Amino acid sequence: MQLQQGWIDEARKVESPHFNERPANEAPSLLVVHNISLPPGEFGGPWIDALFTGTLDPAAHPYFAEIHQLRVAAHCLIRRDGEIVQYVPFNARAWHAGASCFQGRENCNDFSMGIELEGTDDVPYTEAQYQALVRVTLLLMQHYPLTLERITGHSDIAPTRKTDPGPAFDWPYFRQLLTHSLHDSRSIRHDAV
Repeated sequence: MQLQQGWIDEARKVESPHFNERPANEAPSLLVVHNISLPPGEFGGPWIDALFTGTLDPAAHPYFAEIHQLRVAAHCLIRRDGEIVQYVPFNARAWHAGASCFQGRENCNDFSMGIELEGTDDVPYTEAQYQALVRVTLLLMQHYPLTLERITGHSDIAPTRKTDPGPAFDWPYFRQLLTHSLHDSRSIRHDAV
């Protein structure tokens, strides 16, 4: 997996218009984990792509009538089977976090990258999703000033508005996988020197 001009080469690319430029000289340094399912609690289908590209049909489901005008997009979505879909290049400012604050700094979209997991707060995520999230996170850590301490949930940066990725997301397991993979990749690089 490689990053080329902010795009993951292995991801399915679905370009969203819901982004703009980051503030001058702002490199993304925060990773925000979200969840999404459309309709709520249902997985699969074209609806997340449609929401993030501004083409959601309000007549397709009663819930869509409430949200079809939203101008939102994460950088990536990881589907239940581990497929990675990318909507916005990581060097651009995707509109994923909304009103938010991390360590006293507001407007997290300015300095963050958003990854959606297809899921809900209370349905366990799949092993394929954890593995894909680790792979993407490792890639981002190679290209941006992202550290383990700067990986958080949407609920942590917008606690009065958001609950995702929810109690179903196993933070200790994800951090264990990531730490193990970081150690392995550093060992490989050290051995190659």
